[in-house]
Amino acid sequence: MSDVAIRVDGVGKQYRLGGARERYSTLGDQIRKWTSLRAILTRRRRTRDENHPPFWALKDVSFAVKRGEVLGIIGRNGAGKSTLLKILSRITEPTEGAIDIHGRVGSLLEVGTGFHPELTGRENVYLNGAILGMRRSEIVRQFDEIVAFAEVEKFIDTPVKHYSSGMYTRLAFAVAAHIETEILIVDEVLAVGDVQFQKKCLGKMGDVAKGGRTVLFVSHNMGIIQTLCQSGIVLSRGSVGYQGNIAGAVARYHAEMIRPSEVTFPRRLSPELSVAEFTMFPQSFQLGSPANLTLAVTSPTGVVIDHLSVLIYDAVGTRVSLVDLRADSGPYVLNAGDTLRFNVRLDPIQLVEGTYSIGLFLRAGFTGGDFLSLNEFEITAPQSITTQYGARGYVALTCDFDAETVSALNA
Repeated sequence: MSDVAIRVDGVGKQYRLGGARERYSTLGDQIRKWTSLRAILTRRRRTRDENHPPFWALKDVSFAVKRGEVLGIIGRNGAGKSTLLKILSRITEPTEGAIDIHGRVGSLLEVGTGFHPELTGRENVYLNGAILGMRRSEIVRQFDEIVAFAEVEKFIDTPVKHYSSGMYTRLAFAVAAHIETEILIVDEVLAVGDVQFQKKCLGKMGDVAKGGRTVLFVSHNMGIIQTLCQSGIVLSRGSVGYQGNIAGAVARYHAEMIRPSEVTFPRRLSPELSVAEFTMFPQSFQLGSPANLTLAVTSPTGVVIDHLSVLIYDAVGTRVSLVDLRADSGPYVLNAGDTLRFNVRLDPIQLVEGTYSIGLFLRAGFTGGDFLSLNEFEITAPQSITTQYGARGYVALTCDFDAETVSALNA
């Protein structure tokens, strides 16, 4: 028996912008389509659709997943991750290429798909389980465990339309998380419920990952990806930009998402707001040394800035620190042509040695925010502080201490 559970060879998925929607046909449709008047009209419509430009959501994607491997699939929004998972789940067909899957597939693509508000929690467990591909015997055997995991025992015979959103999502995740298949495909479904339940979800996925099943996992949370996955691929504009160990995949993702590009000033974030200047000095310094930031934002039309922060990320894109520049007296009000300037001294910086990225987050009018990745800097450690040899962490703490050795002979 081959040790490969999934093999993807040259897969591509094309959509036609502005064209006819993709239609999923039955066998009867296929038999009748070349003989009916409707088919003739459909072919004419497709000819007209050829005037619309094609869009490749995926192009020439190839990779293999071994049995028992936990593969993380990461990339920017729009990189093609969800499209790939839908193809692997047989929800949609590829335009080109081939997929070879060995084993029964279960998919957690959207929590709560198939839940009916008029049915009770009990009835929805059976309905949703069947939609997700669970056999009735599996549902019966795991029913009590599903309900206990969701913490809805008292309300299991109540219609779910009366559930709170937290109860609804907990039950939906509990059903999906108990699918017993050789291959499990998971698309960003751990951010459900409160913090404690999210920890429980992560623990459940960890048990699945350690149980010898093949898992494909999509998430934008690099901490979860690194915890659960052994290897990873990075999708970039519909193609595989990296395939290898998970540390390398996360580093590549960080390089695309967080690493600063060429930033020129002024940098316009919106019609109302621009970053006129951003400098950091020095670019490399020892742990515990100070650093200086100069920041200026300007508005040609006038704007109210209600949130302004400097963010610091580590080499794999985890946010490790935040410098909040909001005024205690309220938001900053800029009239047309005004410039808001900051001179910030960070003293001392206690981040452990390594390479970091620094960026800026601004929000005006409570209508969302803009993030701008601006610079990289390096922290080195003095000889008196050792943080290498595989040590982990972000903050180096200083202390005073006494130490003495007690001889066993004198004890």
